[in-house]
Amino acid sequence: MKTQIILGLIVALLLTQMPIVGKYFAILNTMIHESGHSLTALITGGEVRRISLLPNTSGTTLTGHSSWISHFLTSISGYVFASFFAFLFFYLISKGQYKWMIYILIAFLAVNLVFWVRNGYGLFWVITFGAGFIWLLRSGNQTFIEYVLVFLASLVFVEAVTSAFEIMWISFVSPMQAGDAANLARATKFIPAPLWGMAFFAQSLYFAWLGIRRFFPI
Repeated sequence: MKTQIILGLIVALLLTQMPIVGKYFAILNTMIHESGHSLTALITGGEVRRISLLPNTSGTTLTGHSSWISHFLTSISGYVFASFFAFLFFYLISKGQYKWMIYILIAFLAVNLVFWVRNGYGLFWVITFGAGFIWLLRSGNQTFIEYVLVFLASLVFVEAVTSAFEIMWISFVSPMQAGDAANLARATKFIPAPLWGMAFFAQSLYFAWLGIRRFFPI
C-alpha cells in the first residue's frame, strides 16, 4: 500500500501540472471545496443559489446568509472541507474501506448535478466525470478500481495543499483578490487576509500530516 500511495502522489503531482487534462482532474478538489461552502451555508440557515466550476480549476459558490456567523462559517469552510476529505479518503483507504470513498464521491457528484452546479462547463465536468466514474465501477476490475481511487485520493490531497498555499501567496501579494481569505478579512475587519491565508495553509498541512501518517508513521 505504501508503494501505491507514493505512486498516486507522484502521478497526481505530475498530472496537475499538465495544462488541460491536469486541470480537468483537479476540479474534483474544487467541487469538494465549493460543496463545503454550500453545505455550511445550509447548515447555518443560509441558502445555496448555485455553484460554478471553471476550466482553470477555480470555482464560485453563490450563497445567501441570514447572519454574520453564517457568512463567516461559510467563508472559512471551503479549504477546511477539502483538506478534511483529503485526510478522510486516505483514512478509508488505509482501512480498506474503498466502498465508502465510492459512496462519498457518488454523493458529491449527484448532489452537485441535481441541486448546485449550473454553469455550462461545470455541468459538462460533473456529467463526464460522473460517467467515467460509473464506467470504472461497472468494469468489475477490483484492483484497477482501487488504484484509481488511490489516485483520486492523492489528487484531492495534492490539490488541497497546493490550493491552500496558492491562496496564502495571493493573500500576501494581492490581499483583496485572495478569495476566501479576502472575504474573511472583510468579515472580521481586524484580521488581515494574509493571516487567513496562513491559517488555510496551516490547516491543510495538518490534515496532510494526519493522512500521510496513516501509511508512514511520523
